Amino acid sequence: MALQMDVAIIGGGIVGLATGLELTTRFPDISLAIIEKESALAAHQTGHNSGVIHSGIYYKPGSLKARLCIEGVDALLRFCQQNAVPYDICGKVIVATTEGEIPQLEELYRRGQGHGLKGLRMLTGDEIREIEPHAAGIRGVKVPSTGIIDYAKVAEKYAELIVSRGGMIHLSHKVIGLTRSAGCTVVETTHGPIEARLVINCAGLQSDRISRMAKARINLTIVPFRGEYYDIVPQKHHFVKGLLYPVPDPRFPFLGVHFTKRIGGGVEAGPNAVLALKREGYSKTSFVAGDVFEYATFPGFWIMAAKHWRMSVGEYHRSWSKAAFVRALQRLMPELGSDDLVPGGSGVRAQALGINGALLDDFHFVYTQGMVHVCNVPSPAATASLAIGRYIVDTVVQHEGFQTTGLRNT
Repeated sequence: MALQMDVAIIGGGIVGLATGLELTTRFPDISLAIIEKESALAAHQTGHNSGVIHSGIYYKPGSLKARLCIEGVDALLRFCQQNAVPYDICGKVIVATTEGEIPQLEELYRRGQGHGLKGLRMLTGDEIREIEPHAAGIRGVKVPSTGIIDYAKVAEKYAELIVSRGGMIHLSHKVIGLTRSAGCTVVETTHGPIEARLVINCAGLQSDRISRMAKARINLTIVPFRGEYYDIVPQKHHFVKGLLYPVPDPRFPFLGVHFTKRIGGGVEAGPNAVLALKREGYSKTSFVAGDVFEYATFPGFWIMAAKHWRMSVGEYHRSWSKAAFVRALQRLMPELGSDDLVPGGSGVRAQALGINGALLDDFHFVYTQGMVHVCNVPSPAATASLAIGRYIVDTVVQHEGFQTTGLRNT
């Protein structure tokens, strides 16, 4: 017999947990199940990122990314203060190293001003080096509101609060089927069925597969991009005071290789962005034929590949050649040498690709009967997690066709 719940959330990453936290806050009497296929929470994107608290400066005015990031960073910092989760607002410098990058740098500055970011400042080359003495650059932007945190610890606190309010977390429960019947959805898992009036798909790297189980018309597929990092050796940690970023290429939803202090100590450099050959493949040799076949047979994939093959070749070259990776980093920090870097960690980004070959830049949600599908929430989703959770629950409450009768709003 199926376990009966008001709401089931598929995915125990930071977005799923933030949504669960919002539900248990707003509806104290709700019965809620978080369903996670791994044996631990935050096992993939949440636990494999660089821990940056994003300010929102990169995101297009009017986009969900911009709105929810700006709302989310304030909510995140309040949450951390209230729950003793450590963070450090260390600031960021975005650096232009060529004249050709200055127009995009100035556009970022205008966006930041439009978003209401406080303390933004345009920098000369000398002013860059006053903040980051080892950095190269001819112009820069100082972003004081950017910081660092451990998002796995944030997710752990979200989960702790959910459980304290009566929510249930089911680990090692892989979803193998979805059936809609009589106003409820039965979520079939490897440890038995869970029935819920509302199901929220926050499955990250598996979100499109869950959407297809529900027969949702999503016209996209998740393409996994692996980001690889090097760690700076302890003797050179003083090279980086805060966060040091290049001007990003506006054609891609990636920020380029950069330098990031970590909240637990140390400095990492990267990432690149290479097409992963496994959905959850964190090493260069990770390979699952079915995962590759799935995106390679998606019509939009070859449109994207034809358009961006030069970029892909460069990213793969940096993946296999430390010298090439170092050269990319030396654009920002010329003094850095190969001996100053050792292999670090990696992460895999769930990037939605449209049938037209475009990489989706904004957050994207799809709604089917009794379900919400979180189809594209890459960075800055961790920063924005509380705002995303609020957005999802607001939409559920307002969306035509969703039955919320019986959930007592506070």
